[in-house]
Amino acid sequence: MRRYDLAGVGIGPFNLSLAALADPLDQLEVVLFDKRPEFRWHPGLLLDGATLQVPFLADLVTLVDPTSRHSFLNYLRERGRLLPFYFAERFHPPRAEYDDYGRWAASRLPSCRFGHEVTGLRWIDREEAFELTVDGADPVLAAAVVLGVGTQPSVPEPLRPLVFAPDVLALHSADYLTHRSELIAADSVTVVGSGQSGAEVVLDLLRARSTVDALRWLARTPAFAPMEYSKLGLEQFTPDYTAYFHGLPEAVRDQLLPTQWQLYQGIDAETMAEIHDELYRRSIGGWPGAVLTPGVEVVSAATGDGIELGLRHVQQGTTATHRTAAVVAATGYAETPTGPLLAGLGDAVRRDAQDRLVIGADYRVELDVPGPLFVQNAERHTHGPGAPDLGLGAWRAAAILNAVCGKPVYDLPERTAFTTFGLNQTEKQCP
Repeated sequence: MRRYDLAGVGIGPFNLSLAALADPLDQLEVVLFDKRPEFRWHPGLLLDGATLQVPFLADLVTLVDPTSRHSFLNYLRERGRLLPFYFAERFHPPRAEYDDYGRWAASRLPSCRFGHEVTGLRWIDREEAFELTVDGADPVLAAAVVLGVGTQPSVPEPLRPLVFAPDVLALHSADYLTHRSELIAADSVTVVGSGQSGAEVVLDLLRARSTVDALRWLARTPAFAPMEYSKLGLEQFTPDYTAYFHGLPEAVRDQLLPTQWQLYQGIDAETMAEIHDELYRRSIGGWPGAVLTPGVEVVSAATGDGIELGLRHVQQGTTATHRTAAVVAATGYAETPTGPLLAGLGDAVRRDAQDRLVIGADYRVELDVPGPLFVQNAERHTHGPGAPDLGLGAWRAAAILNAVCGKPVYDLPERTAFTTFGLNQTEKQCP
């Protein structure tokens, strides 16, 4: 079997960042596998005009190594678009451009192997390495492994029978572009979900449908709220805050995380303004018939004469029945379960009381075997709301590479925020 120093499972943005930062490290032999034929980033939501919610500096490498040949600016240069980007003065590039940038980077990295799914992982004592079973290829050995298997669409229990029914126009927003023409033509559409994806779907339907009288937007959150974007507020997406969050007791972390929903489930203020502008335009001559209702959860769903949703208002405690021809569940994403992949490690994988992976500050899964196993974007419960944020991707990948190499191959500053999170216990206490 071919032996590598480091193997990656999944090639989304975070493991692609790992591959890009590992590329100039001659001391490491690296390979990454992904079952997909090529890099794609949320293809069902590449709507015209949709932009990243982070600046272009949050690419695969720049916040760790701005001189890397895999940077977004070098992508623009090689595409002959650097001057147009300069004149465009766009700090947040189009989402479709980021998708293209990812494919450009992956095509330059020989460590990336698409079309091969890792189906099993186990530790081999005599080899002092992990063995990875790879669909369509020979097994490989790796001294260290990084799981970057990403997320998958999350659908609330009441809506699952609808979304998985073949003859019902009900879908997760991840598949929006596939069904866009049907949704535009549908007699009525209900969008469920208060985050950025839901807002972008609502905005697109407001602009594309001839009438908005049968468009309804429901959200479980108490308001259609903007994402936190103040400069000090954004420091909760720094490594300083990540370290602070990881140091909190597990029970405190579990209580804190749901209260931080506006950090990662809010809506870009510009998108909210565009929705309001479109509704205002539609109000000329009379109020538009679109209905936007926060504080509502879907408690049941059935089909018959269209789709019937049972609704409950969280604050009022009232209930209602709503009929619609189509449903878009913009209900976010959940971490892809790692249980099947890690089954070969058996009881060596340490888990907490809620059966979640126990993950150290350096993103290492606690194992009862000597080999290091790391995760990317599977540690929100231990590292906080920054886990899925693109802005922390390069930092985390560099931290993992430093751990694998046993020395700082990337210099990561000790301080990254003006805010001091928590009390310094060595400070003199007040009397």
